[in-house]
Amino acid sequence: MPYSLHVAHLYGDLMNTYGDIGNILVLNYYAKKINVTLTSEVISLDQTFDPTNFDLALFGGGQDYEQVIVSKDIQSKKAALTSFIEDNGPVLAICGGYQLLGQYYIGANGQRIEGISALPHYTKSQDHNRFIGDIDIKNEETGEVYVGFENHNGVTYLGAGERPLGKVLTGHGNNGQDQTEGAIYKNTFCSYFHGPILARNHNLAKRILLLALKRKYPQADFSQAEATLAQID
Repeated sequence: MPYSLHVAHLYGDLMNTYGDIGNILVLNYYAKKINVTLTSEVISLDQTFDPTNFDLALFGGGQDYEQVIVSKDIQSKKAALTSFIEDNGPVLAICGGYQLLGQYYIGANGQRIEGISALPHYTKSQDHNRFIGDIDIKNEETGEVYVGFENHNGVTYLGAGERPLGKVLTGHGNNGQDQTEGAIYKNTFCSYFHGPILARNHNLAKRILLLALKRKYPQADFSQAEATLAQID
């Protein structure tokens, strides 16, 4: 039986400042290794997000200017995206995408940029400071260490029901205070890691890919696919 996954690249024409499209390329690389066809589609301004049409969603980062534009448009997609998330649809949200899935983001100029409150976190800004540099975190559930590069003015605080993607080993993370980085809620994964994150953290890429496959094909046996992926860097 041929397997396929359809990816929604949310605002991929606007929120791709740090090459987050690379995350789709990485997923496609691993999908091919297990004979899965992966296709992607940009869902942007004035377009409808149909949660029944996608198996996975990616939401990249952008500058405050783009975030203001996206913030206004994404309100029309709020119900559909929230439904997808609550139904365990896998989502990878980076930086600005991470912030917009939450309650709000206070931009560098003090402007409040509304999120969709699909997740309970919120983000404030720092005065004349950014968190920039290499970062290492450890996922305390899997024991996996993720490495990356952070560059953000925002400081994010997680809410009820969220757990961090990892505990900060080196670097700043969500806010430089509580040693958390990113967020996990159901099958939604958020992070400030650019680079893109999946290019340097293959275990996370494989995890997200398998989550999408098992959700779409709940009766299928993916043990061989898991074994194959485990042998591939």
